[in-house]
Amino acid sequence: MEHYSPTFKALGMTFDIPVMLMSVLASILVLILVTISTRNMTTGVPRGMQNFFEWVIDFVRGIAGQFMDAKTGTKFVTLGITLFLYIFISNQMGVLANFNVTYTEPNPSLGITQEVINQHGHAVTHDGHTVKEVTVSWFKSPTASPSVTFGLALMVLLYAHYLGIKKSPGKYVKHWFEPSPAMFILHVMEEFIIKPLTLPLRLFGNIFAGEVLIAFLLAGSAAAVSIPLVIWLGYSVFVGSIQAYIFTTLTLVYISQKVVDDH
Repeated sequence: MEHYSPTFKALGMTFDIPVMLMSVLASILVLILVTISTRNMTTGVPRGMQNFFEWVIDFVRGIAGQFMDAKTGTKFVTLGITLFLYIFISNQMGVLANFNVTYTEPNPSLGITQEVINQHGHAVTHDGHTVKEVTVSWFKSPTASPSVTFGLALMVLLYAHYLGIKKSPGKYVKHWFEPSPAMFILHVMEEFIIKPLTLPLRLFGNIFAGEVLIAFLLAGSAAAVSIPLVIWLGYSVFVGSIQAYIFTTLTLVYISQKVVDDH
């Protein structure tokens, strides 16, 4: 079954309304989680959510410590925590709740016009009458959209280059020609083709494929798909966690390549 995603255009760009709403919701959930975890913090033995948040800090600090010294890595722990929590929560949103709404009547305020129903709707029978309805997946993982994953990757890669230029403009220019001038082409391919494609596509592909299979299983008979669906939901939670870890790790690796002299 085809799912339609309402959009609107502004400034020559197309905006996906469900993806925008889910991106904002994921940010709000991260803010709520951090607020709850850090209120009433104590210097004694941590308990409850404080214990969880301190584990997240140590986890991200441990990742950074693999590629940078402790002093340098501490500067990027906040970025790593933000990315890890945002991507982890975004990845799980479409797994834990997958709500679809069907429309048989136009609703222009939501981007559902008669033209959209005619073009993207499928025929169904209601009370003996055949009508067209369009299905909208309002609640889904924002990271199942390439616009979100490419946006995150672009932010990370531009920030890494900014840090490299800020640290030492001369060394930043020099590294493009090391260990020999012939490596310049390979460095350009790595920085402007390989990294900008592999970082977002890995996250998008894994989350999108998982949600497609969930939607496929939900459309089947409950008796036939119940067990496979439960197994796949559990596996999707695991995949979403791993992908958040991989994106955060690669972010810190790319930053370390620009701010650590050994690279």
